[in-house]
Amino acid sequence: MSEGRVYIIGLGEGGVLNPEVGELVNQAEVLLGGERLLRYFLEVKAEKIVVKDNLKEIVETIKERLGQKRMVMLASGDPNFYGIARYMVKELGKDVVEIIPNVSSMQMAFAKIKEQWDDAVFTSVHSRPIEDIVEVVRSHHKVGIFTDPQNSPSEVAKVLLAHSIDNCSAYVCSSLGEEDESIIEADLSDLVQMRFPPLNVLILIQKELKPSPRILGIPDEVFRKRREGLITKLEVRAVVLAKLGLTEESVVWDIGAGSGAISIEASFIVRKGYIFAIEKNALDREIIEENIHRLGASRVEVVSAFAPEGLDELPDPTAVFIGGSGGKLTEILKVACPRLLPGGNVVLNIVNLESLNLAAEGLRSKGLEVEVTLVSVARSLSASSFSRLQALNPVFIVRGEKSEK
Repeated sequence: MSEGRVYIIGLGEGGVLNPEVGELVNQAEVLLGGERLLRYFLEVKAEKIVVKDNLKEIVETIKERLGQKRMVMLASGDPNFYGIARYMVKELGKDVVEIIPNVSSMQMAFAKIKEQWDDAVFTSVHSRPIEDIVEVVRSHHKVGIFTDPQNSPSEVAKVLLAHSIDNCSAYVCSSLGEEDESIIEADLSDLVQMRFPPLNVLILIQKELKPSPRILGIPDEVFRKRREGLITKLEVRAVVLAKLGLTEESVVWDIGAGSGAISIEASFIVRKGYIFAIEKNALDREIIEENIHRLGASRVEVVSAFAPEGLDELPDPTAVFIGGSGGKLTEILKVACPRLLPGGNVVLNIVNLESLNLAAEGLRSKGLEVEVTLVSVARSLSASSFSRLQALNPVFIVRGEKSEK
């Protein structure tokens, strides 16, 4: 056992150790771990240090004792599977950390419910946004989730039901290996009312995997709208989304959101970021909310504001779409362009020449590189036994890109 390393050792259910690593624990001069895990080794004479929400202090303690003390850190199951090993390797380096895994609680949970786990996907809501699980659950048949006391199985169920995901069988495996071990099967609606011990694993199995929504090109007629003009047409919408340069982690402002078509279709690309549909009209906001619910969109927040009012409360964007400015384009650009993060894009749809010049000059005056694209679309229309083309209104798509510098 080297004094220049810290050994992170995984415990099985009930505190079981693999025989070959038991001697490492017995030889330890410093034993670190959660209170529950340390109780399994009261007979070990080492200095005991409790690990909780004090990881920065723990790292400093380890650094101070490296080369002087034999140190072992206890963890549950596999420390390298959504566990503490990631943080310790990042802070201490691979040369310092030795990881010795055990059976993970996730593996044990699948064994308890007698379901194979080689076709499952895994995620965690421990100390991270709970909304991140929505798209994971929506698009996968079988999901294993590590929870925490705040983001409990009940809270997970509430979030999923709020996004119209209700066709899952849920298994909550609590206190595995302990005297109070419990395995509960329930529907998501039942799960909302239940309470569980803090140590649990949630497994969701969809009864029937619903088809994923189209990522690009949702037909115009699918969206409810107050009137026909309050939607960015499918073909134009596809170009706009490309010009916005979206990633999974984008933060999008959709100003003058209308029916919410841009926000909703963007949400199927932006799976880890945030989209703010900013709309001043109360009826349109209701329509956006309805479209979000019907199409199963997530990570879209409807904001009641007449931009540029209300923008100060939003996080800085990586992409801004201005579908309607209410005559306040200059004021909106004055707020949005300085807030736009480097490498981000401001995109506008313009239908008249006067506004085109105003938009292009407004973006240039804020230091953005301007590009103008004219999109002219004609759709086939059946007429008797023949088909003809019917043109849609031409649209100028103006993009302003902020330099990475």
